[in-house]
Amino acid sequence: MHTTVSGQGQDRPELRKAIEELVEAGFTGIQLRVNDERGEWVGSAGARELGGSAEPLTDGHFRIGSTTKNFVATSVLMLVAEGRIGLDAPVADYLPEFGLDRRITVRMLLQHTSGIFNHTGELYEDGTIVLGVPWRGKEWVDNRFKTYRPEELVRLSLSKPARFAPGTGWSYANTNYVLARLVVEKVTGRSFADELQRLILGPLGMIGTVAPGASPEIPEPHNHGYYRYVDAGQERTVDVTRQNPSWVGAGGDMISTTKDLRTYFSALMGGKLLPAELLAEMRTPEATVGYGLGVFAQETDSGTVFHHNGAVMGSAALMYSTADGTTTLTAGLTWVDDADMAIAPAFQSAQQRFLDEVFCGKLGE
Repeated sequence: MHTTVSGQGQDRPELRKAIEELVEAGFTGIQLRVNDERGEWVGSAGARELGGSAEPLTDGHFRIGSTTKNFVATSVLMLVAEGRIGLDAPVADYLPEFGLDRRITVRMLLQHTSGIFNHTGELYEDGTIVLGVPWRGKEWVDNRFKTYRPEELVRLSLSKPARFAPGTGWSYANTNYVLARLVVEKVTGRSFADELQRLILGPLGMIGTVAPGASPEIPEPHNHGYYRYVDAGQERTVDVTRQNPSWVGAGGDMISTTKDLRTYFSALMGGKLLPAELLAEMRTPEATVGYGLGVFAQETDSGTVFHHNGAVMGSAALMYSTADGTTTLTAGLTWVDDADMAIAPAFQSAQQRFLDEVFCGKLGE
């Protein structure tokens, strides 16, 4: 197995061991960056592509999935700070074309309390599954370069019954963020990519982060992600590094690097992007799962850790920080995905392992 390590911090055998064990658990490639009082540690393990012999990347590009939501939420809140969006204003005031329930506010979109049906499908408490746009199996593979317009995704969601009355429950829905991004574009008259550049990427010097829209391309260099599916009784594995992410839209379409995610989340948590009162709003969790406005708040032995991880076919991002932005963990993972999400247990154990090693006072144990 290839493992590479660099950084100003001392060698961290516990981190090197963690990423090597994750490759053994089924991940193809892992890039990990940790910044804390011991300095910066950057390591990688696995391979750039299946069967390949190239050294794994330590700062390649990868699809960040739902970590995108935190960028969207920050952009919205920066526009709130500029006086261009009202956090508690009805979304219908900005996007009248959808006939939205006027009780749905911008805050509810960011906190997933709008009750809007998730356009990527819903699993109900009784086990009923209601499908949305296809994102599994052969149907997704065959359509992985198809373009969905954001308006299509919203209209699909609004054609289904709401999960609950606005503000009376919590339910994670990618469509909330599709709407939030449309609000950004409506009030600024510019594309989200342009606003992201103005608000965040330019000021922070982030050159590895992309809001791709409907483009399937991913900048070089990058590790490769894969998808395994059944076609006419035969199991096939295809490279899905190139894919059109418009099916998830603002719910999870962005691309970044561990370095850029570190730069961004450290600045955000350190108070460099949002006024103190809006950062406090972002970090105030609702009671169901501890979700604030585009961020999770998780209590640990060493205090509150903020994060928003994400995954899309064959690729995932981890993004964690302490409240002051001084200790961060960012990672990019690639693997062979499948309709049953067989990697999920390993992904969950990876998150807990990294949390324990970096944030819970268990270093070196």
